[in-house]
Amino acid sequence: MKKLCLISIFVLLLVFIISAGVQAQSIPKVSVELGDSTSPKDLSTTLQIILMLTVLTLAPSIILMVTSFIRLTVVLGFLRQAIGTQQLPPNQLLVSLALILTFFIISPIANQAYTDGLKPYLDEEISFDTAFDRGVEPFREFMLAQTREKDLALFVNMSGMEQPETPQDIPLHILIPGFVISELRTGFQIAFLIFVPFLVIDMIVASVLMSMGMMMLPPIIVALPFKILLFVLVDGWYLLVKSLIGSFY
Repeated sequence: MKKLCLISIFVLLLVFIISAGVQAQSIPKVSVELGDSTSPKDLSTTLQIILMLTVLTLAPSIILMVTSFIRLTVVLGFLRQAIGTQQLPPNQLLVSLALILTFFIISPIANQAYTDGLKPYLDEEISFDTAFDRGVEPFREFMLAQTREKDLALFVNMSGMEQPETPQDIPLHILIPGFVISELRTGFQIAFLIFVPFLVIDMIVASVLMSMGMMMLPPIIVALPFKILLFVLVDGWYLLVKSLIGSFY
């Protein structure tokens, strides 16, 4: 399990490092050979390759669980509902924007994990356990900074484990779900603040239409241009992205 977590982190690091523009090295040659194994090491290498291929399929879930992607997607989804533009911006665009912002926020953390953990391990300077601890530590600090103690206590009590004395004593299977529900809560809080001004516009438009006797005219259609105009005038995308990135520091 520990090795699976480390491989997952290494895959995540690789994604962020490539996105940050790390220069590519020579392309390795990969070959598959079937035959009898004469050494336990051969079997271990084969299992590691199979495990790595399995982790590659889990990479999107890894990004969801230990990065800022959760909060970003929740807020952007609620923003579209608050404006009332239905399918605009499309889901693909919102997810891409959340992914790009996630790369921007997590890149320093991933680079630190790569420098402290992965690179020395690949250079055979440190052991596997040391590389795991160093590689996980930056992500642990990031998640702990965004997770409420109440959420951590929930999973600690439900797991039946003893109360940890320090944050470093909290295992990953406790920290990650606590981080996820904390991110969901924070995302909903930000979404509430986004909804308020657009809700005021809807109420004003509905009151004006009702006072004019235009009950057959949907208020949503009339309010939509005003909400879009408000969002553009206040430079909404700039303020939203600035606030979202600033909420992690």
